Amino acid sequence: MMKPTEEIVISGFGGQGVLLAGKLLCIAAMRGGRHVSHIPSYGAEMRGGTANCSVVISDEPVASPVVEHPGVVIALNEPSVAKFEPKMRPGGLLIWNSSLVKTPPTRQDLQIVDLDATGISLEEGTERGANMAALGALIALREGFLSLEALDEALDEAVSARNRERNPVNRRILRAGYSAASAA
Repeated sequence: MMKPTEEIVISGFGGQGVLLAGKLLCIAAMRGGRHVSHIPSYGAEMRGGTANCSVVISDEPVASPVVEHPGVVIALNEPSVAKFEPKMRPGGLLIWNSSLVKTPPTRQDLQIVDLDATGISLEEGTERGANMAALGALIALREGFLSLEALDEALDEAVSARNRERNPVNRRILRAGYSAASAA
């Protein structure tokens, strides 16, 4: 169930679409009348280095964009689980990419969901869609958060013009991630 304010961290390697995923959430939420903030953070390397973004979605104006203890973490690689699992609020949702993470999260006070995000993406013919699979899973697991339709509608604005031809695949991966999380 969506809370009045949801603090989210999306994290992974540069090139996994972490920043795009955060931007997509914000655009979809803004279009739905919600207040948002989005702070990207990445290492010295755009591709291969670590990247994360903090997203706050709220029914009220966002007082601070800083997310110290997220209620939701999407961890697309091993270093992301190690860094953000300890910082999460008790009762939070941790979606981790079981395709790449070999050491599963261990906290007992979280809802922990293993998602074969990279595998789902590869089934659709690309290795660059784990972010979309994870967003689809988030939508399935957080009733009332956003809808798949809201993300669909926001894709063309969030994705750069040169990459929009990939949006049909992005939409299929979103739905596949949603289905995988719904079945779990």
